[in-house]
Amino acid sequence: MKGSTRLPLSEAVRRGNLLAVDCPSREVLKHVTSRWGVLVLLVLETRTHRFAELRRAVGGVSERMLAQTLQWLEGDGLVRRQAFDVVPPHVEYSLTPLGQEAAERVRHLADWIETRLGEVLQQRQRHTDAAVAPKA
Repeated sequence: MKGSTRLPLSEAVRRGNLLAVDCPSREVLKHVTSRWGVLVLLVLETRTHRFAELRRAVGGVSERMLAQTLQWLEGDGLVRRQAFDVVPPHVEYSLTPLGQEAAERVRHLADWIETRLGEVLQQRQRHTDAAVAPKA
């Protein structure tokens, strides 16, 4: 096809297509960019953590949501769960090389949010003010 940027089928399948409703990459996107997924990746980017340490570091996450998020990220190959055969049980979580790469990208987004937060909050206030202002 002249001027086409269409990928070969094997490349398209390997790469994924987030805009396609049935693309499995959407599930990965959901896991990585969920509120808890982002925060877990950011915390684990610094070092290995035990479950309780992670829960303390990620303020507001419930035990159930943290466990589910870790399972999702582990299933996607981003988090490594290492259980030690000791009493009491000892489990540590760390990022895989793929998880390290994802965490770096998520950190860039988090950094942007943090540095632009003042502007975003101003825009939010303007929007709210305009919505409640009496119509002339």
